Amino acid sequence: MKHTVEEVRLKNGSRGLLIDVPDATVMSFEFQFRAGNRYVKHKDIYETAHIMEHMAFGANAQFKTEHEFEAEFTKNGAYHNAFTSDLSMVYVSESADFEWERILKLQEVSICQPKFNENELVAEKGNVRSELTGYLNNHMRLLWPKAQQLLGEDVLTFNQRLKTIPHVSLKDIREHHKRTHTSDNMRFVIAGRLHGRKAEIRRQLEAWPLPRGEHFEVPYDELHSANPSLIRRKEASNITFGWSTIIPRVLDDSELDAMACLNHLLTGTMHSRIFGTARQKGVAYSVFSDTAASFYESSWDFGGQVNRDDAKELFEIIQDQMTRVLRGEVTQAEIDTAKSYALGRHQMGAQTVAQVSNFYTSRYFGDGVVKDYDKVPDSIKTTSLECMIETAREFIAADTWVLAAVGSGDKEELRELSDLISRVYAAEQN
Repeated sequence: MKHTVEEVRLKNGSRGLLIDVPDATVMSFEFQFRAGNRYVKHKDIYETAHIMEHMAFGANAQFKTEHEFEAEFTKNGAYHNAFTSDLSMVYVSESADFEWERILKLQEVSICQPKFNENELVAEKGNVRSELTGYLNNHMRLLWPKAQQLLGEDVLTFNQRLKTIPHVSLKDIREHHKRTHTSDNMRFVIAGRLHGRKAEIRRQLEAWPLPRGEHFEVPYDELHSANPSLIRRKEASNITFGWSTIIPRVLDDSELDAMACLNHLLTGTMHSRIFGTARQKGVAYSVFSDTAASFYESSWDFGGQVNRDDAKELFEIIQDQMTRVLRGEVTQAEIDTAKSYALGRHQMGAQTVAQVSNFYTSRYFGDGVVKDYDKVPDSIKTTSLECMIETAREFIAADTWVLAAVGSGDKEELRELSDLISRVYAAEQN
């Protein structure tokens, strides 16, 4: 969808993007605060942010209960949700174009004027406990916090998080909201038909009753390699694995484009080098890879599921194909195919207002950078083989990595798989 983007800086310290989509019939709103798990007062009440997010649409200055607020918010089909991560708490909603102003005012009262009460706290503690317990059965989701922790990130696993729920009090919830929900700590992205509405949106947001504060710094962790770790589950019928490798710097956009092409070559299709080969041999149904830049480092992650009897063969495929790539054994035809795929996905990724908004939110909420949508195709087209190979080699040369898995086997099994991965690093060092 055609659109234009304007960054605005409000008098109260808030910053955000106003995305005008002239043909839109929907309005999309996202409000982000650095108020996630890493910003709670101390580890004993680690679930404070998560529980507060669950209470976000409860009693407030205008509505006595969550049910009353929900009935009013959704009466014309509008949608709302919220989520919490290590760093962020984000409130999202979509509405029909004709009721955008009503929805914006309802968001104001829920974000700025909640009335946290004991009944809702008890209920949401139970809901959060149920949610996290459910994640214990999702093996792919279960292993990544463990991998983060092993690499040196100051986070808790789901089992550890569950133990902190009873310690969270109503006082903790109110303290966290007061400290983190300030105008200076708020970022927003609003997308839809904004012609003639921008001034009113700015006026309303500047009048939101939030105190002044600070835009919190992102915590820094010293990362390091770790021994392989197995989360043992007797009921696991296969091995769910995650391999993460880190470099201590932030990749630029050209490097991220190059790694996206490489990931496509390795795991993106049924004819890719790792996933495609594994599927052809009947070894693994699902394997993926992804590269991401954070605030102080960048990660290259692989994951998937494999039957125990086939795990060694899959990891031999991974070792072989990674070694070939690091030796530069990639053809220009492969690069061109990956570029064509990336161009197609980019064009397909802006068919709705929400998709347009999502293109900007992750980067803007992260480091305040406003990506240029129109320049992405040129960036993809100029991706070079040299950049791809050099960036991949840098990841391996850094030698900061871990293999984590969930399964019913023993640690020796995982150690053998980790040894296969370690040969990729050893070959690059030599």
